[in-house]
Amino acid sequence: MFLIVVGLTGCKVNYSFTGANISPDVNTISIATFPNYAPLAQPTLSQVFSESLKDYFVSQTSLSLVKQFGDLTIEGEIKDYRTSPLGISQNETAAENRLTIIIAVRYVNTKDDSQSFEKTFSRFEDYSSAKSLSEVEDDLISLINEQLIQDIFNESVGNW
Repeated sequence: MFLIVVGLTGCKVNYSFTGANISPDVNTISIATFPNYAPLAQPTLSQVFSESLKDYFVSQTSLSLVKQFGDLTIEGEIKDYRTSPLGISQNETAAENRLTIIIAVRYVNTKDDSQSFEKTFSRFEDYSSAKSLSEVEDDLISLINEQLIQDIFNESVGNW
């Protein structure tokens, strides 16, 4: 009986209610500012996205945020930011428009390189053509950022 108890207590896997599966030997994360290489993107997009990504990882994991050389490292860039028409109406104008943001991500897990990746994430939100982009842009960016951040989180530490 003693050996069974000792054997079971020696096995440790970190799961959390957020869906993160982080090895016990991973303690820090560094997240670089994502530069904006997209033409026509809102000037604050880079800063807003990068800070939101940092905030999410800090609030959803027990990892400490460090400026560089974290056990986990996330960096990348904003590749595209575009709006396009959808569904042409009877008077040959767009009934809706779509805002799309594309982010390239490089994720490095220094403790387990098999989990490292380079991947592009893309998300969009549609909005009525009765409104201008400037009227809805902040809300759309917030919604898209939430989705992109959740995708990056799931891909990097979700391991589902």
